[in-house]
Amino acid sequence: MTRPIVELFDAKVAYDDRCVLDVPHLAIERGEILTLLGENGSGKTTLLRLLGLLIEPECGRVVFDGEDVDFGKQARLLELRRKMAAVMQQPLLCRMSVSRNVGLGLRFRRLPKVEVKKRVNDWLERLSISHLADRRALKLSGGEAQRTSLARAMVLNPEVLMLDEPFASLDAPTRHNLQQEFRDVLAESDVTTVFATHDRGEAITLGNRVAVLMRGSVAQVGSIDSVFSKPTSLETARFVGIETIIPGRVASEANDLVTVDCGEISIQASGDYAVSGDVYAAIRSEEIDVIERLDSSENSGTNVLFGRVSKVLPEESLCRVMVDCGVPVVAAVNRARIRDTTIDVGSSVCVKFPVSATHLIKRGS
Repeated sequence: MTRPIVELFDAKVAYDDRCVLDVPHLAIERGEILTLLGENGSGKTTLLRLLGLLIEPECGRVVFDGEDVDFGKQARLLELRRKMAAVMQQPLLCRMSVSRNVGLGLRFRRLPKVEVKKRVNDWLERLSISHLADRRALKLSGGEAQRTSLARAMVLNPEVLMLDEPFASLDAPTRHNLQQEFRDVLAESDVTTVFATHDRGEAITLGNRVAVLMRGSVAQVGSIDSVFSKPTSLETARFVGIETIIPGRVASEANDLVTVDCGEISIQASGDYAVSGDVYAAIRSEEIDVIERLDSSENSGTNVLFGRVSKVLPEESLCRVMVDCGVPVVAAVNRARIRDTTIDVGSSVCVKFPVSATHLIKRGS
């Protein structure tokens, strides 16, 4: 097993005697894309700056590729920083052409002109901005400017790439296209990437793993599936977008099946849960289906609830259907399928979701 490229141990950062970041441990694995997901003020940018060796922690250790970073040794610190590149939310381009902006870091490193030209042209082409090579950078659109900023970072062949909400200021279509394109670029280049965002969709689109930040602390870190489908706390569950969270009490456990008493209803969850007593049953809306009547062939691996539709909220390709089953349940249903039914506000419906999709959270965690 390879060692992490960057690792933090008991690292704390304080501003004006106020602790703004407290990370007992965080490891960035070589070649991965780790998303830092959190609201504004949660500590994402501070954590990026710490991982990028731009600020020194009040206490704790920062380890780069097995080496403890000594922030007092400026020459060595500069060498390590040169192994990284960063892209900010605002491109911060210089008053020169696109091609000269992209090659700026290479010229600072005194690479031969032939090598600079070759690498610049390669990244202009890979990010589809070759036709802008001679244009003044300050005349670019938002998407073009961010492509230029990304090319300027990638041309350095960094070992670690830091992205601080680089798509946040773009319009939705431009943001979507650039996310998809850059995901392919990162996969091809295999560069270790740390990507800060407040957008859950971006985290899912770009990340291999995700670290959820809340009030300067890492609340949970793991694979996209584990964090978004199996959050370890109620607060994290709400933040990652789980809308159906039902309080209850574990009634029985047998054969890897847990039954939760939720008052008027009961819900089953699969798995060997080390939980008892009061819990929350959390189910993502994508896992929940709404039908007009129960299929007699429904298998035993499915939770089935009955209720009445209280709201139908159309979105781009889905409808969020809110159903009162004695407890509120929210389902994300394909809009086209909803059109072929009589499901509407006031309808009596059947709600179903797999037992395996029910995640239990210990209350008070």
